[in-house]
Amino acid sequence: MITLSLIGIGTGNVDHVTLAAVHALNEAEVILLPRKGEAKSDLIDLRRVLCEQLLNDTASTRIVEFDLPTRDAERQYLNAVDEWHNAIASVWAELMDKHLPGGGRVGMLVWGDPSLYDSSLRIAKRLTDSGRAVEVKVVPGITSLQVLTAEHKIPLNALAEPIQITTGRRLRERGWPEDAATVAVMLDSGGAFTTLPQDDTYIWWGAYLGMDKQCLIKGSLSEVSDEIIQRRAALRETHGWIMDIYLLAKQPLI
Repeated sequence: MITLSLIGIGTGNVDHVTLAAVHALNEAEVILLPRKGEAKSDLIDLRRVLCEQLLNDTASTRIVEFDLPTRDAERQYLNAVDEWHNAIASVWAELMDKHLPGGGRVGMLVWGDPSLYDSSLRIAKRLTDSGRAVEVKVVPGITSLQVLTAEHKIPLNALAEPIQITTGRRLRERGWPEDAATVAVMLDSGGAFTTLPQDDTYIWWGAYLGMDKQCLIKGSLSEVSDEIIQRRAALRETHGWIMDIYLLAKQPLI
C-alpha cells in the first residue's frame, strides 16, 4: 500500500505552510518534486528551499525530482489535458514502483491547495482507478486567492453577495458571470478583464503572491487596466514566467 499525501504549501512562502503540512512532509519517506522546464525553475527552487527548511535534521526522507510531462498545446484543450494527466499518473506510478516497491509514504508538494484549480487529485484518482493500492490523503494549504485578499486588505465577497471563481478563458468567452457580484479570475493568459466594461468595474490584481517579487495593483479598470497589462508583460519578460490572479467587483469591497 502506498499512502500518497497531497500537501498544500500555499504560495511558496514558508510562513504560509501549515503545521499539518510540516508534519506530513516529515512523515513522508519519499517526496516527489516536479521540474517544469527552465522557464519555471523558480518553482522547483522554492520547493527545494521549503524541503530544506521544513524537514527535520533526523528525517530520512528522500527527495526525488522528475521532469513533468508537457501538455500538447495544439490539441483540443480538454482532450489534451486528459492525455497529459494520464502521462503524469504514469510517471508517478513508475517513481513509486522504483523508490517504494514494497509500499510506503509519498509526499507531493502542491501549490496553494489541492482543491482549487489544481489537478493533483484527478491525477491521483487515475492511480486508484487503475487498481493500484494507493490511499490518498489531502493536507489543505493557503490559496493564492486568500493571499490576494489579505495583501489588498479586502474581503472576498461584497456584503451578503455571491462570488464566482472562474478562469480567464471563461471570462473572455462568457463575460461577467450571471448573478455574481464579485468574480475571482485564475489561469488568465493575460488581459481577459479588458473584455469587460471599464468604467464600472474594480480590480484587485496580484502576481507572484507570497514571493519576494510580489506585485499588486488595484483600482477601477478604466484607470489601471493598461498599467496591469504593461506590468504583467514586463514581469513575464524579466522572470520568464508569471503566476497572477485577480478579483473583480462592481463596487469597492470595503
